[in-house]
Amino acid sequence: MTPTITAFERSPDGGKGLARDMRVRWALEEVGQPYDVRLLSFKAMKEPAHLALHPFGQIPTYEEGDLALFESGAIVFHIAERHAGLLPDDANGRARAITWMFAALSTMEPPIIDLAIARLMERDEAWYEQRLPLVEERARIRLGELSARLGDAEWLDGPFSAGDLMMVSVLLRLKASGLLDQYPNLSGPAYRRAFEAQLAVFTAASRT
Repeated sequence: MTPTITAFERSPDGGKGLARDMRVRWALEEVGQPYDVRLLSFKAMKEPAHLALHPFGQIPTYEEGDLALFESGAIVFHIAERHAGLLPDDANGRARAITWMFAALSTMEPPIIDLAIARLMERDEAWYEQRLPLVEERARIRLGELSARLGDAEWLDGPFSAGDLMMVSVLLRLKASGLLDQYPNLSGPAYRRAFEAQLAVFTAASRT
């Protein structure tokens, strides 16, 4: 059965591929699973039909038969469990890949989102100039820790996995900020290929 995901009718990122449905699209492309996309307006996202799928009125959602899921991490995890290619075969490797999925969403993404919100929505606040360095420093601390862990490796734990997919999706939010330039291994050949892979997914998706 072909799954259906939801996405913004008009994405707030202006087509940069930063919306969270991109993580799901990328995972589906990686495993070779065809999918349909239902585009939603902001108004439709808050209507009962969509709230029945996503109680917080956001995207993406995932529908496959009588299964309905929300939250990009949960959806990518479901895809990775159902299809080969995004999780290692051995139990310990799978557990570590799943750990990196959680790390991307729970440890790396919050300070990166805080920084994006500060730069985009808080510029006119009187306290902006005082707050921004603090928010940037929190992001730099996490980037430094991640950079130290990655070291000279291509991927976080052995071959490319759903953990890397989620981490790259999170780091992509910083691509235009210049912060990643301070951590060459986080924008080195392997991760650069992953950025390009996600862009390719967006380009293909925009044609549908």
